[in-house]
Amino acid sequence: MRVLLLTLGSRGDIEPFIALGVALRSAGHEATLCASRHFAAVIEGHGVSYAPMDDGFFELLQSPAGREGLTRSGSLLGMLSTALRLMRQVGPMQLQIQRDCWAAASACQPDLIVHHLKIMGAPDIAEQLGVPAVLVPLVPGVEPTAARACPLLPSWSDRIVNAAGRRAGYRLVNRLATRFGTGPVHRWRRECGLPPRAPAVDLRHDAKGRSVLLMHAHSESLLPRPDDWPAHAVATGYWRLPQDTDWQPPPPLQYFLDAGPPPVYVGFGSMAGRNPADLARRVVEALRLAGLRGVLARGWGGLEADAVPAHVHLIDEAPHDRLLPLMAAVVHHGGAGTTAAGLYAGRPTVICPFFGDQPFWGRVVHQAGLGPAPVPQRGLTSVRLAAAMREAVDTVSMRMAAADMGHRLRAEDGVRNAVAQLERWHAAGAANHP
Repeated sequence: MRVLLLTLGSRGDIEPFIALGVALRSAGHEATLCASRHFAAVIEGHGVSYAPMDDGFFELLQSPAGREGLTRSGSLLGMLSTALRLMRQVGPMQLQIQRDCWAAASACQPDLIVHHLKIMGAPDIAEQLGVPAVLVPLVPGVEPTAARACPLLPSWSDRIVNAAGRRAGYRLVNRLATRFGTGPVHRWRRECGLPPRAPAVDLRHDAKGRSVLLMHAHSESLLPRPDDWPAHAVATGYWRLPQDTDWQPPPPLQYFLDAGPPPVYVGFGSMAGRNPADLARRVVEALRLAGLRGVLARGWGGLEADAVPAHVHLIDEAPHDRLLPLMAAVVHHGGAGTTAAGLYAGRPTVICPFFGDQPFWGRVVHQAGLGPAPVPQRGLTSVRLAAAMREAVDTVSMRMAAADMGHRLRAEDGVRNAVAQLERWHAAGAANHP
């Protein structure tokens, strides 16, 4: 089986697809991953074939304008508003991404295409090749359910309690994404001399109106599968990269770890809003107020700090699967991948969400008793963060629940489950989709 993987975004959007590529190759299949050139080295470093994708969109996300726009977004509706404001830049980038994905598909001639939600033109490429496309929602915001409000809508939607209203929220997201996110795809189709996209195509259906496989890369231990999901909507468990067994804490970090009780990890990746230096100052002060030691990860500019007091140690980055088990608790922005990493480590989690699905994961973690209530970035003060850190470290029931969740997640093999799903879907054939 030849599988083309298409993804776009930050590291949290890339690593699950690398893990899937590694697992596919281990199972004897061919896997090619098309993603931003920024990630070429890490993809190839894991032995997965790489196909290039333009870096423009990734660079825009990391730019001051992109960070500010996303920080102000808060939800899918906010992100669509941001995208409209940046359309002159985003549209040509998305068109080039579609061209690059088509080039990758033409080169590897896949039997199956597995794609991130942000690759809106993957169904069109699959249609042209006559192969199935499988959608990977890293947040379960596509398949309607009465069990919970759509996590891609603003947080007030949680107050919708009737079944019809909750399901309608998912259909709204589907409609908005299909209407506003596919302009460059339509231009690409015209550029290739293809007819207009079939009206049946949306996030959940192909050109013939058949349901596509929705393969969610999260664990049912954290987020149980809704009873009203159809058979083609599955949750496999988290897709984790093989552990980096060679990594050891650098001597300065090891010295810091040995010098006192386990610290609190704080890292926001590339998420820091408009003032990463100010955010770092608030975090350092929160640790002081809480009487805790901390390890701050600068990430990709999420936190900017040079000189820090003795109770804080700075790192650029480190493998989460090796570093986080050494911590007393973890503090982060609530991306799906970082959330999974903290829970895998069995540590209480404090989520300080910026936008998108991050508030959703913050609520899920809190409701499961695995961390304090989220501390949104817009209202983040040193006092509030200090209180949340102390709650995470001091609450025995929270520590026990987090440790138990870690044991359960480590016993799962989500990426192997994902490979098995793809094998079954491919064996069934496009004509036999549900």
